[in-house]
Amino acid sequence: MSLLNKEEKKTVRTFALASFLNDLGSDIIYPIWPIFVTSVLGANMAILGFIDGLGEALVSISQAISGYASDKLRRRKVFIWTGYVFGAVSRVGYAFSTAWHHLVPFRILDRAGKIRGAPRDAMIADVSSNENRGRNFGLLRTMDNLGAVLGIIVCLVFFPILGYKNLFILASIPSFLAALLVIFIIKETKAETRIYKGFRIKDLSNNFKLFLFLSAIFAFGSFSYSFLLVFSKSVGFEIFFVPVLYLLFTFIASVFSLPAGKLSDRIGRKPLIMVSYVFWAVVCFIFIYFKSIEAILIAFIFYGLHKGALEPVQKTFVSELAPQQHRASALGTFQMVVGLCALPASAFAGLLWDSFGIEAPFCISLALTFISFVLLFFVRQEKR
Repeated sequence: MSLLNKEEKKTVRTFALASFLNDLGSDIIYPIWPIFVTSVLGANMAILGFIDGLGEALVSISQAISGYASDKLRRRKVFIWTGYVFGAVSRVGYAFSTAWHHLVPFRILDRAGKIRGAPRDAMIADVSSNENRGRNFGLLRTMDNLGAVLGIIVCLVFFPILGYKNLFILASIPSFLAALLVIFIIKETKAETRIYKGFRIKDLSNNFKLFLFLSAIFAFGSFSYSFLLVFSKSVGFEIFFVPVLYLLFTFIASVFSLPAGKLSDRIGRKPLIMVSYVFWAVVCFIFIYFKSIEAILIAFIFYGLHKGALEPVQKTFVSELAPQQHRASALGTFQMVVGLCALPASAFAGLLWDSFGIEAPFCISLALTFISFVLLFFVRQEKR
């Protein structure tokens, strides 16, 4: 094995371990997040949708800014470790919040921590080839989800002992460790001296723009997982069992992400993305027409399959559709557009839920998923 290949593998594995640690911290609190916001701090479903949607919108904006800045400055590393620090500090803030209004600034800081996303994904795409890029993104997502699985287990074990405040503080520690890993292990190559002329939408191909458009349509209908958890509570799941549902779909996603990435290296990205849309449609169908505990469990399995297929393969596809010199900017722009759709998506879903019933947001999502699926046929991909 050449020295270059060793360095590339070390880079991918370090980012995978850092992602594992960060998601460990995040998912210590995510299973109890919707219950904390609604039952402890007194927010209704529309406010929960607003807070979750605001967070996703900020994720998108922060990734677009950091992607462009990363390409312009020819620096990736500083954005990555700073993002982990932001996430850690925000969880300490959650611990001391006593009303839902207090969550807003810390939610902003938490999601601004996603400035790490586009620069990190660009680094992974840069050190990968077409033959292993899907696998590398799949490995990253697998470690994300494995960290989430362990985080949920920690939540289930320690929440009855620690309560909300101490659990949130505990959740900050892994992200601080992730920042240290990136600072001390990742080596960044010296910046090129050429002048970066900036990034414009016209630098992207029509093919990229079509995929961006259909992904935005899909994102508008794929609201926060919080709605699935609260829906399950309304069907009859006890509060203590809600984190188990989160654990179920996260575990399924962790198992499926790497095989999905590897399969996309062989047969292409589009078929896997199409399959992920079908999985989400099955979830919506079950939540609309079935209210039994058994059906909800099946729905969460399909939700895990959906996440496992979509997230790594979609990033891989975007990184390949983008011009290499604008890779971080394009990744950030993609996340911005898709994420900005999340604010009205979750907020609108909350209003539909409160106004027309729990099935309404799933009916709208099912229709938007079908539109995205059809449009995906017209996106070109490289032959393999």
